[in-house]
Amino acid sequence: MNARTAPASARKFSGPGHDRAALVASARKVIGIEAGAITALDPRIDGDFSRACQLVLACSGRVVVSGMGKSGHIARKIAATLASTGTPAFFVHPGEASHGDIGMITQHDVVLLISYSGETEEVLTILPFLKRQGNALIAMTGNPRSSLARDADAHLDASVSIEACPLGLAPTASTTAALVLGDALAIALLEARGFTADDFARSHPAGALGRRLLKISDVMHTGEAIPKVHADATLTEALMEMSRKGLGMTAVVDNAGKLIGVFTDGDLRRTLDDHGVDLRSVSVSHSMSRHPKVIGPDKLAAEAAQLMEAHKIHALLVVDAAQQVVGALNIHDLLRARVV
Repeated sequence: MNARTAPASARKFSGPGHDRAALVASARKVIGIEAGAITALDPRIDGDFSRACQLVLACSGRVVVSGMGKSGHIARKIAATLASTGTPAFFVHPGEASHGDIGMITQHDVVLLISYSGETEEVLTILPFLKRQGNALIAMTGNPRSSLARDADAHLDASVSIEACPLGLAPTASTTAALVLGDALAIALLEARGFTADDFARSHPAGALGRRLLKISDVMHTGEAIPKVHADATLTEALMEMSRKGLGMTAVVDNAGKLIGVFTDGDLRRTLDDHGVDLRSVSVSHSMSRHPKVIGPDKLAAEAAQLMEAHKIHALLVVDAAQQVVGALNIHDLLRARVV
């Protein structure tokens, strides 16, 4: 195989237009064009944008996002961003919608249709059904005079003066503009709903943020799993409780159930150094630590990890405002939850 017969993907380009400086210049030109397309969106965030937000906020169903080709890829991303920031949303392919998937759309849903030309056949085909069903329609196009823009209840103008593609064929700046408009819509709705970091974490339980925002109450042992003895329990009874619960410690409480101390593996070692101690007769209050480190159930699990590290301990008791023991956890619980 010679250079003339080799496939295009296997040929090495060495002409003057493909040196390092030319490649860098090309990339910077693309970035400049697309940055300009984003800047041009600012004056278009107007009444129609507010109307689109109001339609979504008033919606009792979900936001259905649809688009064809590259607009379809952008539509999928916008639907995913909406869904993860407090606005239930999903993507429907306009071509498949005409063959049954339109049944996924209920009359309570708001539909966001994306088409740069505003004349995409597959999108316009489903438009009459959506209007008959009474769906609120938001259009995102590059042509405010297009069929789609005219029939929508709100129009988001994603037009660009030039594509970054030098051939003017591949959607580049226009898809960037559409993506940014979708992000603007999602974040405006997030703020309008008062969506918080905790809300975000609940929809991302497996992500790093979700783990970081886990609370103590999400990972602690509760009920019968809490190691706990009364102050008059013997050291033997305390050891049995520690063994049963497997946390390397036990809470020591008074008759009202309030925490008065903790007995740990370290306390046991110090007690065994005192050869005159009878484990079967001496009460746990003789050897317990009277000022244990504790944490509240509403604190972040990450705070428990910081507290353990700062004080070189491996377990914590969880208490409420009345100093009642409501939970317990150790470093292994935090490791399982991938907090540390």
